[in-house]
Amino acid sequence: MKEETAQLDLKVRTKRFAVRILKFANSLPTSLGGTTVAKQIVRSGTSVAANYRAACRARSKKEFLAKLGMAEEECDETLFWIESAVDEGRVSSSKVAALATEASELLAILVSSIKTARRNLP
Repeated sequence: MKEETAQLDLKVRTKRFAVRILKFANSLPTSLGGTTVAKQIVRSGTSVAANYRAACRARSKKEFLAKLGMAEEECDETLFWIESAVDEGRVSSSKVAALATEASELLAILVSSIKTARRNLP
């Protein structure tokens, strides 16, 4: 029961993260660079939630690990794009601090989940 609650909580959290990413992307400048960053961050940021949901519906432990691995990669990429937007001066670090923190926390949770799932493989 506790595991199901944790999955539901993470489903909600990753979905909220995706919505926040969409709002952030819409706030970026419409220059060529801004549009490029916006498209990349929308793709990777929303993929975290989509891949986590897919992991929850996995038909095997190997499929579960593969989907979690994709969510981890996309979360790390999202963090990269957030950092890049700050580094390029497209957005202030204070404006995205909470979003970057959430990305880092989700990444840590996903990494921990992958490690636990690997230990539990037969």
